[in-house]
Amino acid sequence: MLWYLVKLLVLLPVIGLLAWACLVLTRKMQERATLSLGSRSLRIVETLMLSPTQRLAVIAFHDREILVVANRQGLTRLAEAPARPALDTIVAAKASEP
Repeated sequence: MLWYLVKLLVLLPVIGLLAWACLVLTRKMQERATLSLGSRSLRIVETLMLSPTQRLAVIAFHDREILVVANRQGLTRLAEAPARPALDTIVAAKASEP
């Protein structure tokens, strides 16, 4: 019984430390991945889950935004429009106005 308690007291903090290290590593890897996305011509702007098998997505591609639905049968284009300016561009433009 004493051996079991000793193992528990040693292994429980080790498992907690490993879980914390995995979370920190995941966060750092996500930051690196988002930094390298700046030069890509294709990006997903927004997604919305309609049902467990259907999802709406807005995809930005060469100054266009394309609305698609993704389901088990594949992708279907619903609409297309000119790309909206990024929020940071709008804020910078408003700040520079007198």
